[in-house]
Parts: sequence; structure tokens; C-alpha cells
Amino acid sequence: MICLKQIFRQAAHSKIVVNAHKVNQGEFPDTFSHPKSDFIFIEKETPEEILATIVEQVSDVVPKKYRFHRFEDIQVLSPMKKGIIGGENLNTVLQQKMNPHPTPLLRMGRSFHINDKVMQIRNNYQKVVFNGDVGRILEIDLTEQSMKVSFDGKIVPYEFHEIDELVLAYAVSIHKYQGSECPCIIIPIHTSHFKLLNRNLLYTAITRGKKLVILVGSKKALAIAVRNEEVKRRHTGLKNRIQEILSLAYARA
Repeated sequence: MICLKQIFRQAAHSKIVVNAHKVNQGEFPDTFSHPKSDFIFIEKETPEEILATIVEQVSDVVPKKYRFHRFEDIQVLSPMKKGIIGGENLNTVLQQKMNPHPTPLLRMGRSFHINDKVMQIRNNYQKVVFNGDVGRILEIDLTEQSMKVSFDGKIVPYEFHEIDELVLAYAVSIHKYQGSECPCIIIPIHTSHFKLLNRNLLYTAITRGKKLVILVGSKKALAIAVRNEEVKRRHTGLKNRIQEILSLAYARA
């Protein structure tokens, strides 16, 4: 078996690298945050405190202190969709804070504004946009019932009936962001996410950050995630199925 241990997104002295390796090895990461560190842990105990802190970091602190663009350079990653610090509520609150609009486009329970950050959630080969692609809404035309979204400079048109392919992307799930990266990653971590607190998911989230990773939450939740490697134990029944097939093959030989 081959195990990849080298991380190339950051320099060897990076606290992102050090703590990613610690998490991967089941060790508690270093949460002491030096002012110039690229890995920061902000301890907050309640979901409400975590939510308020994340909104403040995304909309004000990180752009001013680190000169990161609020939309392009910062990505919030949440383990779950539901709850106060789940992806859906984070998107709603961040949209209201960062890109409010008096007349939003309301479709299927979703609110879209010009300049919103959005993600494509399924492959569309005709438009040449794919699951996980992140873009910005450039135009909403209520008369023509259409929308234009920019994905890395490529402008893609959508009819209103196709909007179910898009979701807000101020915050996205860690699963959806696998394979992607961003200069700054911000991660809520709380015991209310208990079902998805595991080592593999935390490691994945941390290693999405190129220059800065900020964890906001409780040390108890962080400890649970580091200790939990249950995701590695996958009971698929594949071994038994292969044995059954081999037994039948031998019987017929």
C-alpha cells in the first residue's frame, strides 16, 4: 500500500503542514496562534458564537489583516448542511452580511443576488461546467428569465428553470470541496456536528488552505474529530461477495 504524506501547497515550516500531519497521525494540533501563523484556532463554545465569529472573520478581519478578497480568496467549509453553523444557514447569513439586495431572485426556496458566490452542483456538459465549480453571478434578467454566471472568466448563461443546478457558495461542504483549494479556509468545529467529526474530514478541510487556515469552535469537538477514525472502517461486504464468487467458480471447475 502507498501512503502519500508530503503536502506541497505550503512551505515545510508552515503550521498548516505541521498540524495537518498531526491530525492525520491522530495527534491534537497546536492551537497556540502566533500573530503571524498561517494556522489559527479561535476558541468559541456555542454555535451562535461560532457563527458570529465566522461572519466577522470573513467580512472584516481577514480581508483587512491579510489583504484577502472577501469573495475570491476566502472559503468557509462546514461538515454539515443543517443547523446554526451548517452550510445552509452560513450561506444565508453571509449573503445578508456581504451582499444584501432589496429585490432578490427567489427560486425553490433559494435567494440569489447579483454578485453572489455560487457553486455548480452537477455536471453540465453542454455548458461545460462541472460539479464543484465556483463562480459569481454577473447578471439577473427578470424579463428574459435568465442569469449569467462567471466561472474563472468564462460567462455561462442559465435559464431560470436551470437554477436548481446552482447553490450559494459562501460556505460549502467539506465533501464538495475535495480536490479544490483556496488561499484562506475557515472551518466551524462544534460537537453539534458529532456525526461528521472525524479525522479524515478534518484533515481534508485543513489541507484545502494554501496560505491561511482558521478553525473556529471548541477544543472538545476538535479532540473528537482527531480521535475518530471510524471513516476508515468501511463494511461493504465486498470480501464476502468475492469469496462467494470464487467458491462458485471453483465448484464449476
